Amino acid sequence: MVDPLAEVVTLLQPGAPYSKVVLGAGPWMVRRSEIGQPFYCVILDGSCRLAVDGHEPMALQEGDFVLIPSAHGFSMSSLEVAASESIDPSSISVRNGEVRLGIQSGPPDVRLLVGHCVFGSADAALLVSLLPQLVHVRGERRLATLVQLVSEEAREQRPARDVILARLLEVLLIEALRSMPGTGASPGLLRGLADARLAVAIRRMHESPTRPWTVAQLAKEAALSRSAFFERFSRAVGVAPMAYLLAWRMALAKNLLRRNEGSVAEVAERVGYSSASTFSVAFTRHVGVPPTRYAREQMESQRT
Repeated sequence: MVDPLAEVVTLLQPGAPYSKVVLGAGPWMVRRSEIGQPFYCVILDGSCRLAVDGHEPMALQEGDFVLIPSAHGFSMSSLEVAASESIDPSSISVRNGEVRLGIQSGPPDVRLLVGHCVFGSADAALLVSLLPQLVHVRGERRLATLVQLVSEEAREQRPARDVILARLLEVLLIEALRSMPGTGASPGLLRGLADARLAVAIRRMHESPTRPWTVAQLAKEAALSRSAFFERFSRAVGVAPMAYLLAWRMALAKNLLRRNEGSVAEVAERVGYSSASTFSVAFTRHVGVPPTRYAREQMESQRT
């Protein structure tokens, strides 16, 4: 059986090469505005507060994992929120590779591993739009085991520490997405897959992207009326069924073109288009450049 989440994650090519350990004591607050940059946080010890724009503030505790696939604005702080919007630079220090916030002496109240992810796919913006805006996982045994491994590795200065941390965090990212309760997720692929009826239709699209699907046919697969399926799918996934299918076909096409796996006509056939010209028109409208030019630019960028 095709696993749509696995396919999206595989195309995303997630990695987590940038991380740092942060300690906090007393009142402190850090405000960040990362334009679309994926952010993650593992609570190693203690607790703190996270406030993501558009979401209710939440208290994070030891063992929690948070992923914001496309962060735009958020703040992290002590549970006792600092009075100012941003932390006084004089209350930040770096010792032994660890950043300390707030009170500079005494035991810390919280210890975090924070960092930025990278998505290797050139189609990351499209694929990220299929994920929840905020992933917060707590109480998952497998995830807790991974967090413990990350914590132990972060504490030590052993050989190849950064390499091991990067690999562990890649696995942690994927496990976090898999562990996310879909019914509580923001609109996106996870929420769609959490709906048993919609999951059937989504899997059919991923199993047979070349099939000339219609909304009526997908509704039949989901055992829903056409109107009920369209409304339910759009509400859960965040886009209309045909828009999702087009986005997935284009993601597949861009991957095939990047890897130089066939001519434009062959790629068109593999993603469900009856002719190269029809595919070229759709690709150009969706991506902004013709497929031949896109493939050439990708090959040139790989050589440089």
